[in-house]
Amino acid sequence: MRRFSKYLNPRNRSSDEAQSPAARPGVPYPLGATWDGEGVNFALFSENATAVELCLFDGPQGNNEQSRIAVTEQSDQVWHIYLPGIRPSQRYGYRVHGPYDPANGHRFNSHKLLLDPYAKTIDRTLEWSDALFGYHIGHADADLSFDERDSASLMPKSVVIDDTFDWGTDRHLRIPWNETVIYEVHIKSFTWRHPEVPKELRGTYAGLASEPAVDHLRSLGVTAVELMPIHQSVSARALVERGLTDYWGYNSIGFFAPDLRYSSSRVLGQQVIEFKAMVKALHQAGIEVILDVVYNHTAEGSQLGPTLSFRGIDNLSYYRLQSVDRRLYADFTGCGNTLNMRHPRSLQLVMDSLRYWVLEMHVDGFRFDLASALARELHDVDRLAAFFDIILQDPVLCQVKLIAEPWDLGEGGYQVGNFPVLWSEWNGKYRDAVRDYWRGTGQTLAEFASRFTGSSDLYGPSRRQPHASINFVTCHDGFTLQDLVSYRAKHNEANGENNRDGDTNNRSWNCGAEGSTNDPIVNLTRERQKRNFLATLFLSQGVPMLLGGDEIGRSQHGNNNGYCLDSEISWFDWEHADRDLLEFTRRLIDLHKKHPVFRRRRWFQGRAIHGEGVHDLGWFKPDGEEMSAEDWQTGFAKSIGVFLNGEAIPSPGPMGERIVDDSFYILFNAHDEQLPFVLPSRDGGGWMKVLDTSELVPNSESKIFKPGEALLVYARSLLLMRLVVRSELVGREPR
Repeated sequence: MRRFSKYLNPRNRSSDEAQSPAARPGVPYPLGATWDGEGVNFALFSENATAVELCLFDGPQGNNEQSRIAVTEQSDQVWHIYLPGIRPSQRYGYRVHGPYDPANGHRFNSHKLLLDPYAKTIDRTLEWSDALFGYHIGHADADLSFDERDSASLMPKSVVIDDTFDWGTDRHLRIPWNETVIYEVHIKSFTWRHPEVPKELRGTYAGLASEPAVDHLRSLGVTAVELMPIHQSVSARALVERGLTDYWGYNSIGFFAPDLRYSSSRVLGQQVIEFKAMVKALHQAGIEVILDVVYNHTAEGSQLGPTLSFRGIDNLSYYRLQSVDRRLYADFTGCGNTLNMRHPRSLQLVMDSLRYWVLEMHVDGFRFDLASALARELHDVDRLAAFFDIILQDPVLCQVKLIAEPWDLGEGGYQVGNFPVLWSEWNGKYRDAVRDYWRGTGQTLAEFASRFTGSSDLYGPSRRQPHASINFVTCHDGFTLQDLVSYRAKHNEANGENNRDGDTNNRSWNCGAEGSTNDPIVNLTRERQKRNFLATLFLSQGVPMLLGGDEIGRSQHGNNNGYCLDSEISWFDWEHADRDLLEFTRRLIDLHKKHPVFRRRRWFQGRAIHGEGVHDLGWFKPDGEEMSAEDWQTGFAKSIGVFLNGEAIPSPGPMGERIVDDSFYILFNAHDEQLPFVLPSRDGGGWMKVLDTSELVPNSESKIFKPGEALLVYARSLLLMRLVVRSELVGREPR
């Protein structure tokens, strides 16, 4: 029997003898470790445990188990204790006792030190060892073996923190959805090679908060950063053994803890302060912070995974198990397990985490990875799932931005358009339609037109508005914009999986050559295609999301799944940034923000894809005639014009004032040849060119084109024309 400096294992002594004489009963809420200035209250949920021990650690590396304390108080399935004199920076963990009975869903093993699910800080990254597993690795039947090796010296530790921070006047910005422009970005990728960010801050929260980083975001014009996962995560053992890492962070183990990898300081708990300072700096620049969160699964993986936290605390409560065989997990995520959102304590864990990031860390919203997995009640994805009901009635969370990745890997998991009120969604159908249109794939123009005008067919029936559609052409998962126009096939050799990973259907076109080329015609086509994609994105109704780095021509050299690559493939190459593309993107975002006709709060009236009789929207063929029902079904048609009436915006301004904007005519030509477009007649005015994606530098000539005049649109190009009304023509010389 191993002895400790103060207390003994409660299996060998009575609970009264094992209890610290200085300890107090404590309280069951809040869960986690809470410092009150005099001591710390520890509270841990476990419905099926038979005993719980709190372990305190000290020493240079935090591996010396100085105390093992029996937690004997229970209230409503929560084990709790208060220890006077414990202070911030104290490392701790739990040992939880109970049956090891996989056939009935129980996997308790008190030899394994466990992270607190509510830990606000975790002191290190995980180092893999067979001792982290609850069974003997290599045993013929893992569920018949039981590993008694102690994992404490190998495990990261939870850390008590002091959450004091001077927020000053900082508050949530609450930028309206229709004024939002999202920039999806990985903290390290963005700053690691930025020449103006101080070296000691690159790749960190402080680096993203640095003046050069904030200046880039502010000058670009984005209103929100959507940060790829920053919850403490674990790199899968198979990746580590191949010399790789879980770079993207979609393998969470701590839903309250900012990832230590992005901290510029090694002081325990400092990453919390540093994260808060980053949020404050971004808010001061007028930029909201949205977190990409992964609540659908944890880093413990399948039944063959390690015992790090949830599995050892209460496997039956935290994970969805297969009804026919409780040894196995129900896996709707492709990551080995699925969090059990049918259990009230798992729901509480997620809700407490979300509220923590809003109230204590001041974030402005969330993007939920594989959100369909959170909505599964029995098996099917259910719009009335408990998770949605709780969010809707929560007074804190119902006011922040909520974005769903509306699919998972289970049957029936693709749920684009099916999330309830309050939710916006990554619109994968928008991405696919826009990619197909500009690469010239045969499709009906109706699909493209519907996506361009906000996808009312997807979101209108549930009485949501255009902002329900988060429009994107590229995102972290797939090709960058540069690679989308440079590669026909994925090139993921660096991932070490023989190019088997990643999506094989990228809807991409390499413009005539695979990868880098010196062919001037190919390169000119690629530049034009990038401008086409960006212009379409920022002129569409809905909320635009730009993949970080697309504005400077960032390439991953054809890799469409860089999740495991902490290397030059993932880092932004600021030295070779495409300054012309950057300026073009800035002008597009500025145009989008200045003109409310491109970001309406309400749908166009009537059927958005039919021009006849619609006063705020009109669709035209290149000959100037309005589209007929038959024209919409012509699969070979690649050219179309759309009129947006700036005087027919139904939503009032914040003071109830009428909103009036310029009117625009957008000409799309995805054909391989230039085509003449007849300009429509509107109010006797003329037309002025605002944007031409065939031009590297915008034409500043204020030439007026007459209604009925035929205007040549270059092959694979987009033209944006502004209606010049009669009053603007007064005093102009006839051309």
